[in-house]
Amino acid sequence: MSAMPSIGEAPRARFRPPAVPQVEVRGFWGARVDAVADKTADILYQRCVEAGMLDQIDPDRPVPALRIPFMSMSPAAVGKPTTTTGTVTMQMFWDSDLGKTIETAAYSLYRKPNPELEAKIDAVIDMYGKLQQEDGYLSSWYQRMEPGKRWTNLRDCHELYCAGHLIEGAVAYYQATGKRKLLDILCRYVDHIDSVFGPEPGKKKGYCGHEEIELALVKLARVTGNQRYMKLAKYFIDQRGQQPHYYDEEAVARGSDPASYHFGTYEYNQSHKPVRDQDKVVGHAVRAMYLYAGMADVATEYHDNTLRVALDRLWDDLNSKNLYVTGGLGPSDKNEGFTADYDLPNETAYAETCASVALAFWANRMLGMGPNTRYADTMELALYNGSISGLSLDGSLFFYENPLESRGGHNRWKWHRCPCCPPNIGRMVASIGTYMYGQAEGEVAVHLYCDSTATLDIGSAEVKLTQDTRYPWDGAVGIAVDVAKPTRFALNLRIPSWCRKATLQVNGSPVDLKAATADGYARIEREWKAGDVVRLDLDLAVEQLYAHPEVRQDVGRVTLKRGPLVYCLEGIDNPVSLNRIRVPAASSFTANFEPGLLEGVVTLAAEAAVDATGDWNGDLYRTAPPQTETAPIKAVPYYAWDNREPGEMLVWLRGG
Repeated sequence: MSAMPSIGEAPRARFRPPAVPQVEVRGFWGARVDAVADKTADILYQRCVEAGMLDQIDPDRPVPALRIPFMSMSPAAVGKPTTTTGTVTMQMFWDSDLGKTIETAAYSLYRKPNPELEAKIDAVIDMYGKLQQEDGYLSSWYQRMEPGKRWTNLRDCHELYCAGHLIEGAVAYYQATGKRKLLDILCRYVDHIDSVFGPEPGKKKGYCGHEEIELALVKLARVTGNQRYMKLAKYFIDQRGQQPHYYDEEAVARGSDPASYHFGTYEYNQSHKPVRDQDKVVGHAVRAMYLYAGMADVATEYHDNTLRVALDRLWDDLNSKNLYVTGGLGPSDKNEGFTADYDLPNETAYAETCASVALAFWANRMLGMGPNTRYADTMELALYNGSISGLSLDGSLFFYENPLESRGGHNRWKWHRCPCCPPNIGRMVASIGTYMYGQAEGEVAVHLYCDSTATLDIGSAEVKLTQDTRYPWDGAVGIAVDVAKPTRFALNLRIPSWCRKATLQVNGSPVDLKAATADGYARIEREWKAGDVVRLDLDLAVEQLYAHPEVRQDVGRVTLKRGPLVYCLEGIDNPVSLNRIRVPAASSFTANFEPGLLEGVVTLAAEAAVDATGDWNGDLYRTAPPQTETAPIKAVPYYAWDNREPGEMLVWLRGG
């Protein structure tokens, strides 16, 4: 693991991600982006229509009946029979689903023009334009379904969360299509929000129970140049958890007892303490990741080391005690979030797709404060494993939960009563190029390796980098540099912590990696010329990983990893039930690229020990341990499981 950044050092340049149009993605991620552009984006729109979302946002239609009844506030009730009691209905959140759908469509339209889809999204944008009130307010739920109740329950009802996703959709649609109607609509809405919330006398001192608007406001500020939006993002971060507690005051104002809060503790929405005092990841996992992402953006923009200290404490707590080996997080369905340290059950893992997506958001924003592989490694882990496992290879089916073990009953679904994950994974995949690179004054960073071309802004010049690689199947990476004239800048190349052996060359001359590397990035500062070529070779060894002894569910077990990819066994590839298999420490695995399997993957094969059952003669118990036989096993990347016939799946295998 690379060293934690020194807090006393002078601030480094702000690294900001490129916009989607700045990066042409090919290779491994190009195929995933194409699946979203070819299928997912249309599916998201159509299923939003089928759910009745447009009936709610279109003011020219009659106010619709409630489609999803009010329900218990427990996320464990999602997808289960509902009641007419409770505070929330998932219908309240439809603006967020449409915002993410617009964002996915925007990036997909940039990838592949689709006039029919573009016309549909334009029509949705027109509906929002007609729905917007004169003062700028915009919420289909509070305007159409529960008028007169706006800003009365920030704790539970996702009002600002929905605004955040609409903001992100607006920014994306502007960047991808050049159309700014939705951007103008959302700027008017944010101007209204800014007039309602803030530290000034007469304004509400509130913030959203489901964080998200914070990071969206940073995006809006960056694309518009309006620093009031950045200031508002900072306000929401700074105000969270302050006393007197806003949610207590808000509950009293609407005639409710604060002590009756369903979740019992404000740890659920990370408002139990001011953010700079927090040191443990708690509560709802997606909310936590969105909050930390917003904190990281604000820390970057304001060079705020007080936030950076808190973020590193939280980062260490997550990565040392609460993160699945797949980059999944949040083991419990009871709070869709964290429980206790080292509590990482496999078969019952919740590990919501949205949580891994949001972890990638947070990690990417930590890189805004400077390249550091401790953040980039986790970003890569979440991207390649715990997030894209939530989307089928053809882009049509989804996971909400991502367990690490299945007896065959956990399968992908078409849609969900709480459809937050499909558009979240859709927009992340479609915008993957923005995670690959960072750009700053006089510097560029390559965080992820993928066949791609990026045109990056370093302030004084434009730099084009073209990656030629089969990563993650092969560790050889070529990077061609193109500049209009000789230009001095620093090129930062990530050396993953999982890589035990790496070599680096510039124009055929070796680079001393040990001398050049800091915080896990090789930094090459020189005058670059058009035609310069960088060659990086990363060793992709197959490794057996072991969990911390306190992770009781994984005691005596191992899992397989090659490069960024975590592997699993599926029943369809293996001749015996998976929990009978034992993998000795000395097992030798061969890596084989199989172009016809799961759209082309590297599989891992070995001979394993298997507990024999043939001599048990109907006994359920006996005094002698099972005899051992051998059998071939084959592992596939975890992200690709359940894309064939339903069956068993296992990530953590019994050790030898």
